[in-house]
Amino acid sequence: MAKTCTLERDKKRRKLVKSKASTRAKLKAIIHDRNLPQEERFAAVLKLAEMPRNSSKTRIRNRCALSGRPRGYYRKFNLSRIALRNLASRGELPGVTKSSW
Repeated sequence: MAKTCTLERDKKRRKLVKSKASTRAKLKAIIHDRNLPQEERFAAVLKLAEMPRNSSKTRIRNRCALSGRPRGYYRKFNLSRIALRNLASRGELPGVTKSSW
């Protein structure tokens, strides 16, 4: 199990990303628009730099819903490989069967 402070930090980041997503998108649109004057684009770059780092989507880490494990993560199930194997072996994941050949 991951530390609870790590899990809480990731939850806080997800919440911040969600709240600041529209502002970041507007600023990035201004920055990438070549028709605008350079001063206006540079001002948008400065505003984007002033925003909190944790409002960037790339700072989010995918973690297992059960254990909080950051590695070996399956997006389809929102679980780590270890939790996925345990649940699949017990038959608690619908549509997942253990293969044998």
